[in-house]
This record gives sequence, C-alpha cells and structure tokens, in this order.
Amino acid sequence: MKNTKVWTEELKSQGYQERLKEIYVDEGVIAYQTRRYQEAIEKFEELFGEQEAEIYSAPGRSEVGGNHTDHQHGEVLAASINLDAIAVVSKSKEKIIKLLSDGYPMITVDLKDLEMRKGETGTSAGLIRGMAYGLKQNGHEVGGFCAYVTSDVLNGAGMSSSAAFEVLVGTILSGLYNDMSISPVEIAQAAQYSENVYFGKPCGLMDQMACSVGGLIHIDFADPKHPVVEKVDVDFSAYHHSLCITDTKGSHADLTDDYALIPQEMKKVAKFFKKDFLREVNVKEFYQKIPKIREVCGDRPVLRALHFFEEDKRVELEVSALQEGNFKGFLENVKESGDSSFKYLQNIYTNKDVQNQSVSMGLAVSDSILSGHGVSRVHGGGFAGTIQAFVADDFVETYREMLDGLYGEGSCHVLKVRPFGGIKF
Repeated sequence: MKNTKVWTEELKSQGYQERLKEIYVDEGVIAYQTRRYQEAIEKFEELFGEQEAEIYSAPGRSEVGGNHTDHQHGEVLAASINLDAIAVVSKSKEKIIKLLSDGYPMITVDLKDLEMRKGETGTSAGLIRGMAYGLKQNGHEVGGFCAYVTSDVLNGAGMSSSAAFEVLVGTILSGLYNDMSISPVEIAQAAQYSENVYFGKPCGLMDQMACSVGGLIHIDFADPKHPVVEKVDVDFSAYHHSLCITDTKGSHADLTDDYALIPQEMKKVAKFFKKDFLREVNVKEFYQKIPKIREVCGDRPVLRALHFFEEDKRVELEVSALQEGNFKGFLENVKESGDSSFKYLQNIYTNKDVQNQSVSMGLAVSDSILSGHGVSRVHGGGFAGTIQAFVADDFVETYREMLDGLYGEGSCHVLKVRPFGGIKF
C-alpha cells in the first residue's frame, strides 16, 4: 500500500505512463486516465481522509460471438475492453465494507451478516454482500474496506457494468485479504452467483468471465463449474479494423422479464428432450422433431433454440477464422450472428413497446452505410443498450459521425481489447 499523497505525486510526475499504456492500450487516453486516477484519489481523501491505499481496476466486456448461449452451457467469444471501473481502497479493521460509487450514495455492508436480504434485490449492496458470501463459502478470507469507485463502463448499455462492479469487489477482496490468490475464474463464478441469487437477475457466466479473465477469450461452458477458457491472440489493428460500440440510449429498465424469458424458453425446448440445457440436446434430433416441439412449446422457443444451435457453431467458426488469419471469414460470421439474433433470438426490441426500437435503428443505419466497410450486430443481452461494429479504420470517423448524429455526441466509442481482467494497479 501507498499513502494517497504518494499516489498523487507519482501520478503527477507521470510515473505510471507505461503501466497505464499496458492497461488501456490506447496512447490517446493516457492523459485522461492519469487525471481520472488523480481525481479518484482526491475523492477518496475527501471521503475517508489521507491514508494508505491501493488501486484496483476491472474492465467492461464486449461479446464478440455467442449471443445468449452461455446460460445454455454453450460457447462464447468475448473480450475485455479498455473502459473500466477503478477503486481507491483502504483496508479496514472493522468487518464492514463502505463503498461509494461516483454519483451514488454511500453503501454500507456488515460482513458479520452475509445472508441474502430481500430488500437488497436489484441493488449494489446486494451484489457486494453476495460476492463476500460466495468467496467466503469457497474458503477465502473476507474483510472490511473503504472504497471510492468511478466507472467508465456505460451503465445499462450492454457493456456489463454490473459484472465489472462484481469483479472489482472480488478482486479487492482477493488483493486485500488473499494475496491476489483467488483465480479470475473463481471470482467470475462468485460474481454470477451474486447476480443470480442476491441481485435477482438470471444471467449466465460470460459477462463475469470476460471481465475477470481479460483479453479475447473463447469459453466453453459445457461444464460451468469447470469452464474451458482459451486465449485467442489477435491484433485487430493488423487487419486495419476497429471495434466500435455504440450506446443506442435505450433503457434496460423494466426489461428483466424480457431477458428472463430467453433462457426460460430455451430450457422449455431442452425439457421437451428431458434435458436441462440445450447444449445437452442432440442437434439432429432437434431439427427432426421441430413440428412436435412447436405443438408443445410454441414457435418462439423453437426459433430461440435454433438460434442457440447455430450460434454455438458460429463461435467455433469465428475462433478458427481468427486463428487462421481469415479476417473476412470472421466478419462474415459476426454478421450472421447479428442476423440470427434479430430474426430468431428476437432480442432487438421488446414487444411491450414497439415504437421504441433504438437498437433496431442503429443496426439498420449501420447496415446501410457499412457495406464493404465492416459489419454490425447486437451487443450483449439486447432489447436496449448497445450495438457492436467492426469497422475499417479508414471509415471509422465516417461511421462515428453518423452514429453520433443519430444518438448524440459521444455515443459511438472506438475501443481496444484490454489484455487484463480484474487487477491491482
């Protein structure tokens, strides 16, 4: 640990330029990140006073392939991005976590009582309590701390701000009380548990895994307790393409039921075959029995199951294409993934409010202007939030201007794949 004044002086003297470049990849953001870290330390001192402190970071994520496959034990391709949540943290002798996120009230969680509280469903306090409970149940030490958190991960915009927050809390507990010995996979699993049980959202494991492990990773969730994680080494800049994520300014509020129906309907099809998850269903048998499944389950569950089976194959095709240097083939599969989400998975807008289709609009505009310059797809859970595009470098500014014109200045973000997951700075 270092005194907060020492942290500030070292940042002012540009002592961490190389470390920041390692984390954020893009030299153009280093000055901004330096100021951001300094301001975070100043806010921490205002709240908790000058003292010994550490700094932690956890990134948002971008799903590249595998839209809504993780909760059916499928495969995904995902990347951590250079937008993150950072925390300035001091260790506390009390068994209490005090955490203030920028723009929100102080959260206080008493670690002497880690049982789930109904009143904390859907809250950050619930996520913190759930993380502490999950890690303690796995035999790890948990203890109190004071923290100031600020995040660049767009809230409610499909970049997994909640997963970044969960991973940040888990990484802090790993660093302060376990010598950073808790594996990224275990932190991700505790984060999923926290979000499922304490927060009340039935998410899969992809978001937490991508935020915790870092880099571009291929994950096979056939056995969720022991997921197979494979790093995929690729430099998108070598193919003269950039990853663009656009916030379509749609709200995720009141969409929990829409999200929940996707795994519910997929599992309905799995149960037709007396299985728990679609990954366990024989694909050939599924296609043979579609007429009967329609009678029993209805059409949308069948379409969503069809999306799952084809999307699972596409993930492997995307990974193979990248490993073989076939970037054109990779882009073709990204585009097919987006089309399948729109037509079969049907997670582009909610049927509750068909006049608000911000994601549909972004995809339509992207399709109309990207021909020959890149591809786009829905990003993350869908219904609202963000779209993803891989755009040729010489067309990025044109694309950014068009999407910013549609949704407002600063809506389109040109991002880099970050090589780290949750870390101590």
